[in-house]
Amino acid sequence: MDPTALLLSRLQFAFTISFHIIFPAFTIGLAAWLTVLEAMHLKSGRPVYRTLFEFWLKIFGVAFGMGVVSGVVMGFQFGTNWSVLSRMSGPIQGPLLSYETFTAFMLEAGFFGILMFGRPRVSPWFYLFSTAMVALGTAISAFWIMVNNSWMQVPTGYVLQNGQFVPDDWTQIIFNRVVWVRFPHMLLASYLTGAFCVAATGAWYLLRRCYRAEAHVMLRMGLLLAALMLPIQLFIGHLVGDYVHDYQPAKFAAIEARWHDEEPASEVLIAIPDSSTESNKYAISVPVLGSIIGSMSLSSKEVGLTSFAPKDRPPVLIPFFAFRIMVGCGLLMLALAWLGSWLVLRNRLERSRMLLWGIFLSFPLPWIAILTGWYTAEVGRQPWTIYGVLRTADSGTPFLTASAALTSLILFVVVYAVIFSFGTYYIYRLMRAGPEGLAEGPSLMPAPNRPMSLADPVRVARTYDKAGQ
Repeated sequence: MDPTALLLSRLQFAFTISFHIIFPAFTIGLAAWLTVLEAMHLKSGRPVYRTLFEFWLKIFGVAFGMGVVSGVVMGFQFGTNWSVLSRMSGPIQGPLLSYETFTAFMLEAGFFGILMFGRPRVSPWFYLFSTAMVALGTAISAFWIMVNNSWMQVPTGYVLQNGQFVPDDWTQIIFNRVVWVRFPHMLLASYLTGAFCVAATGAWYLLRRCYRAEAHVMLRMGLLLAALMLPIQLFIGHLVGDYVHDYQPAKFAAIEARWHDEEPASEVLIAIPDSSTESNKYAISVPVLGSIIGSMSLSSKEVGLTSFAPKDRPPVLIPFFAFRIMVGCGLLMLALAWLGSWLVLRNRLERSRMLLWGIFLSFPLPWIAILTGWYTAEVGRQPWTIYGVLRTADSGTPFLTASAALTSLILFVVVYAVIFSFGTYYIYRLMRAGPEGLAEGPSLMPAPNRPMSLADPVRVARTYDKAGQ
């Protein structure tokens, strides 16, 4: 494959997957949030839960559609830009993608219509069941994607026949222990994304002094959920690091910017890795901590990048800095969630406008953490597409030209930019409009926690007209 076409194909896949992952991460968490809201409304009968449900349902519908549209091209690229990978791994990756269709897509397609339009036509409990099935479908979809990617990270359960990876043991592929640390890590990341977006929206409304009842519910539920999940997420993240340490030592060394074998190993907190000199500039290190993190030992020997041939080493800069950004976002979210939850429980959060601003501005943090974690995993896997058995340079379409790859890359950037701009603007408009009134029915008066607007007399008049009709 032409080297320029290979580079452009890699950039295209990186761009499309980075764009696409934003929406599933959001909708997985949002679908679970909708299920909780509907269940709490059925149990308590409080109108605020129904109001919030109807409000977030509109946002979920837009984000879900954008996720579907942005994800369609992912499958096309395997055929257009990565045909060798598709041919060799098709016997494994093809069925895995089919399982996603037969399970996750079936649930989502079967119950999405009921979720969006079926409330007046079904019983309340069946509507709750439909909401839960959509949430389950999004989680199952994430599971099959993680099974697929985890097999590429640590290929197991296959034999090589006629130049193809043929499944030999599906239990090793699906129930690989790598899947069962990476999938919960991704699922919790999605739930945290939803939690922080909900909490940030609540903080925004309190800062604007509107929708106070809804804002307090969003802040309480979002922050408390994040405060509980973040320690679990950090622990599972450590387990993910253990699999990288055991199965992908070159990636682990790149993440640590460890150039030479060390016994015991120090932990580089921050530095500027220099591949030309195989050293770190301006490094700040903690002795022995690298052995503790890598092997839970005070004296273990940790491998360095120079133990691998240069052609088998991943780039260092991206995994090194991306990993630290991910961890930094996690720690910052933990601090905000714990401090915010403490003030929520003491009914003092609304008085702390500085913290409200911090929570509001924190909404990009989970997405940044997801993207940087993904970059750590994927760039750190290089130079392999399927780790240890198929190189990225050998995975592309042999006769793809640089001009064709550049054209498709430009088209994707333009189309995705248009989709993202309109979708994001529409979601912003929905959020700025806020949860209008009670969901149980029209109100003749403005919501008590919302300031009177010029549109209210018109809305009241229209309501009287409809009543008269």
